[in-house]
Amino acid sequence: MANDTFSATAPSFTLPAGPGSVDHAADLHQRVEATLSDFVLAETAALLDVDHALEPLLAATRDAVLGGGKRLRPLFAYWGWRSVAGPDAPVQPVLPALAALELLHAFALVHDDVMDRSATRRGRPTAHRALAAAHVGQRLRGDAERFGDAGAILVGDLCLVWADRLMGRAKVHAAALAGARAAYDRMRVEAIAGQFLDVLGDHVPTWSPERALRTARLKTAGYTATWPLHYGAALAGAPSATFARGPLGRAYTRYGLAVGEAFQLCDDLLGLYGEPAVTGKPVGDDLGKPTMLLLLARAQASAAQCDELDKLLAAEQPDVARLGELVRETGAASTLGDMIAERVADAHGALADAPVDPGVQAALGALAAAVAWRAA
Repeated sequence: MANDTFSATAPSFTLPAGPGSVDHAADLHQRVEATLSDFVLAETAALLDVDHALEPLLAATRDAVLGGGKRLRPLFAYWGWRSVAGPDAPVQPVLPALAALELLHAFALVHDDVMDRSATRRGRPTAHRALAAAHVGQRLRGDAERFGDAGAILVGDLCLVWADRLMGRAKVHAAALAGARAAYDRMRVEAIAGQFLDVLGDHVPTWSPERALRTARLKTAGYTATWPLHYGAALAGAPSATFARGPLGRAYTRYGLAVGEAFQLCDDLLGLYGEPAVTGKPVGDDLGKPTMLLLLARAQASAAQCDELDKLLAAEQPDVARLGELVRETGAASTLGDMIAERVADAHGALADAPVDPGVQAALGALAAAVAWRAA
């Protein structure tokens, strides 16, 4: 994307596995969905037996986990696993651990929506909004929004506990599961650190492009691509410490960082130029945040453009259409597109000399482009 026109076609994230593979990534999405559905429905049924008053909490949790999504993290973990396990290893034993990453993702999204006061996710009410509506519908006492926020925090917490439980069902050696947990713990810690920086960015007067990228690395890159790849390799028996220092581990770290940053930069573009019917969120939902797109716009703007940016962003109801036009006029959208293209190229470069099966290499290369130029 070397110009300021942002357009993308919704990519397929179910890419074919390498030649000779018994289990194909083409049906991984369905396998992950089935694993999640079986687990979540069994867990919610058990809790409903405790007390049917838990239904609003459990309904919001079911929606958070089973309400759609690209299932990217299990896919990256799959390729990390496949690259070490080889083309003939059956995926069924590690499916619970792959699917567990979606429960971790649901935890992060639900809490993020509370912090950002987001109204929709994937075209549906966010967990805190759904629980607030349930409060009103049941004519409960007290403040509906406070009830919704409290309930959504518990939804996220439940997803985090469930992630641990589901991961533990993987049928792999204890040493492999312990190695995977080391990567899993690191992705959780980094995501929390990145989320705090994201929150902090809403409350400080200045924010640098370097810190915006650091936030993206921590909040997005690590737990979207880098650590799922390492996690998958560990599930296949790669010793986590030595793998990280080895040629494939280093390649995956470089690749994951590039892909994760491209993912977040694409998010910035989608936040201002995406189609709500496709993204499931209204445009301009992140206008209060110091995104790389807005930081670039301010850095590249003329004095008059800066004044207009300030006025638009300070408005109670910003003119999002005009803001999008103005950002294009500064050249920031084009610059961001170039940054995404550079990261996709770097991801391909990381794979070029990596000691990995050509089929895995091709799939990860295609996945990098699909993630970076996605429409949702």
